[in-house]
Amino acid sequence: MRRFGLIGFPLGHSFSKKYFTEKFLLEGIDARYDLYELKSLEEFAELKVSENLCGLNVTIPYKQQIIPFLDEMDETAAEIGAVNVIKFIRNGNDLKLKGYNSDAIGFLQSIRPYLKPHHNKALILGTGGASLAFDYTLRKLGIETTFVSRTPAEGQLSYSDLSETVLNEYPIILNASPVGTFPDVERCPDIPYQYLTSRHLLFDAVYNPAETLFLQKGKAQGTTVLNGEGMLTGQAEAAWKIWNE
Repeated sequence: MRRFGLIGFPLGHSFSKKYFTEKFLLEGIDARYDLYELKSLEEFAELKVSENLCGLNVTIPYKQQIIPFLDEMDETAAEIGAVNVIKFIRNGNDLKLKGYNSDAIGFLQSIRPYLKPHHNKALILGTGGASLAFDYTLRKLGIETTFVSRTPAEGQLSYSDLSETVLNEYPIILNASPVGTFPDVERCPDIPYQYLTSRHLLFDAVYNPAETLFLQKGKAQGTTVLNGEGMLTGQAEAAWKIWNE
């Protein structure tokens, strides 16, 4: 039986095991999918030599930290600078690990139907692995991006910079941080929600809960809102395709 799984920490919020287990059952695939909570990547060395392990997904906080553990990366993942899919390539006793990024694929599939001509600039809340996939995808679409961080680097904004003028300038706002993920459902990114309008599009990478406080507050302002479930499904199917190529 082929084995697949997800590495990250913590993983209590993840729907990946349920998604792939149901997929394998429905499609008659002889495989299993497990969750591997790694408190540090020092534990990865033992995991990667597991028998019949064919592929892994990677989530917070390891999408960038995992890169030095890989033998190679595909062109898109290298350009993004983050990996959420690892393919195990075996040749006899030789094992090679190749990194890919299917977040960009899932994100594009999810957000593209909601984009309108005036959606020309985006604020990306957070600077982790998901944010890099968002930035890459939107720039490919010709949409200007700016990162928002609690500790902004040069060219980035802080949350205190988010005035009415700034929000009017950026009609797309993406939460690429884990803020609001179950069980911390009463938390949301610290933005001035009162300045949101019907021209705005809010996207949340979080999919558990289905409607985060971030999205609820946007909805109350008449804003179009979109959660991360479509992105999850898209990136999972793209990962499955990668593992089977």
